[in-house]
Amino acid sequence: MKSYSKEFRREVLAACDAGGGTRAVALRFEVSQSWIRRIKQVRRERGQLAPKVTRDRQQTWKPYAAWILAQLEQRPDIYLRELQAAALKELAWEVSDVTLSRACRALRQTRKKDAGGDRAAA
Repeated sequence: MKSYSKEFRREVLAACDAGGGTRAVALRFEVSQSWIRRIKQVRRERGQLAPKVTRDRQQTWKPYAAWILAQLEQRPDIYLRELQAAALKELAWEVSDVTLSRACRALRQTRKKDAGGDRAAA
């Protein structure tokens, strides 16, 4: 869903400022009452009228992608906590296991035990 434009927000707030109740203004502009209350609150607290800007965040693990892939290549069955400890020891990189899990998923790498190794010997 797209954000409402600045002009539309201005019109809604002008109707509220002119004495229109929240419910009446919501019905007139076909928006929810909670949205009107929210934009009034944002204007009151921050003085902003524009919609919130969503920025693409840089993933913290991206600079370490090659290192993560190399570690998974060496030990495909490594635990996340072992990978976390290796990152701290080798790179002085404090990283959470959740971040490493997300990195593995984004890199399309799985950490699986060797299914045929121990069973074949038994």
